[in-house]
Amino acid sequence: MPGRLFQRYAGIDYSGAGTPETALTGLRVFMAEAGGEPVEIRPEADRRRHWSRRRLHLWLADLLAEGKPTLVGLDHGLSFPDGYFERHHLARDWRSFVADFMAHWPTHMPGVTVRQARDGLVGTANLRTGDARWRRVCEQRSRAKSVFHFDVPGSVASSTHAGLGWIGKLLEQPGNPAHFWPFDGWKPPRGRAVVVEGYPSLCNGYYTPEDRTPDQHDAYCLARWFEELDGRGELAALFQPELTPEERRRACWEGWILGVT
Repeated sequence: MPGRLFQRYAGIDYSGAGTPETALTGLRVFMAEAGGEPVEIRPEADRRRHWSRRRLHLWLADLLAEGKPTLVGLDHGLSFPDGYFERHHLARDWRSFVADFMAHWPTHMPGVTVRQARDGLVGTANLRTGDARWRRVCEQRSRAKSVFHFDVPGSVASSTHAGLGWIGKLLEQPGNPAHFWPFDGWKPPRGRAVVVEGYPSLCNGYYTPEDRTPDQHDAYCLARWFEELDGRGELAALFQPELTPEERRRACWEGWILGVT
């Protein structure tokens, strides 16, 4: 059996509520070392304290900069469906898309909420709208909701629109410490930190929740699933999903969910 690809595995259950500075009970982080059980990572020793998106970004930037082979699964969309690129005449280039999104949806700025951006109170989101009927190929395959399907149970729209700006801030890090899959290539280089889109519904039925909240359980399951797959030598195959040539081409700018085959 080949050796492990990573030394640690982080699962992050995201939240698009509040502002970037709001401490959120729904924003949870679990991390497992190779061969170990996932443990919850808190912003402070006081377990009553919760992450804000800004504080999580700073922690994640430091984690990626350490240079330790780490797999990070984020539970929000890392890109938008092809229809968005077509409507707004955008180049099919992921980094350009993220920069354009940040310019119109400044949800990473202090005090800004997704709701304010949607209502036109800040930014120019009205120039970069989407359609809830649009879904990326990976969402069609996994039956996940559209990244534009707001205000419904299980929606990932708010967390995606809140999180993409922080992805852009990570891309601004000097030295390019992380590989963003699959945008930077389908085969992650060994020895690097890798950031992927995770979907807890693929794995959270494998493990009993015990005393964890649903948000904690989702983050826990991502970390544990990644660690166990890597330990069995099965993780590498997930980075090479069976796609048609057209699906693979679109996924280079639409992105893909690790584990959707």
